[in-house]
Amino acid sequence: MLCYKNAQKIEQIDVLDRAFHYGDGCFTTARIVNNQIELWERHLLRLSDSNERLSLNANLSSIEQTLAVLRQEYTALKGTLKIVLSRGIGQRGYSLPDHPADLWVFYYPQSIQSFNHQVIESGVLAQPIGLTMPNLVGLKTLNRLEQVMLKTEADQKGWAEALVVDIQGAIVEGVSSNCFIQINNTWITPDLRYNGVLGVMRAEILARMQQCDIECVSRRIEVDELPHMQSLFFCNALSPMKMVSQFEQRALNTQPCLELFNRLRLDQMSSYVNFKA
Repeated sequence: MLCYKNAQKIEQIDVLDRAFHYGDGCFTTARIVNNQIELWERHLLRLSDSNERLSLNANLSSIEQTLAVLRQEYTALKGTLKIVLSRGIGQRGYSLPDHPADLWVFYYPQSIQSFNHQVIESGVLAQPIGLTMPNLVGLKTLNRLEQVMLKTEADQKGWAEALVVDIQGAIVEGVSSNCFIQINNTWITPDLRYNGVLGVMRAEILARMQQCDIECVSRRIEVDELPHMQSLFFCNALSPMKMVSQFEQRALNTQPCLELFNRLRLDQMSSYVNFKA
């Protein structure tokens, strides 16, 4: 793993960094294959939106500067990029420091397999999540303690991914994914009105469904609707489809998921910028 702060390679983080003290910042995680960041436009939109809504004022152009440095060490970049915006070093207390946020790039070089669907078992987690401050809804902030607790429960149950509900009894998402549910032969995805993360793969799938004239309703999904669920899959930037074959004690139909995967060509992520010189 290589780490860069504002395009400068570093090996340590200052103990006064607000990312450590308060989780003050945001991040996105992307696949990079042969110098191409897949779904880059959507990742950049996420970072730009978070940068503005959190008043971070980070210089996003340092991402390209960092990639230029990385290209000097690697012929072809392939693996995972985690891009973090941190408020940076500050004094004790919640008041904002008077300087732009720092931009961190973590590069994990590794062999990258082609996108493919996966088949998993799943269920509903017992721990509910709360409602989020309206200005933070949808953002992937650095404060992921809820996901840490939820992942612990999912691991204990032996589920690779699981549905998460909120304190109002609505389905929100997976632990580290968004979700799509088929009920009455119609695809539905939670509207994420009060909580959850607006994922880049979710946005890509919704756009492709619209282009293919496939109906998908974005609305509140009550946990009481799950007995009527026919199919279910999870998605995120590193995995376009984890289809569920077994949901707790009930078998689900994976065929609609497979048909959707093929029709939307989710094994191909052509939305990217080629950074190769």
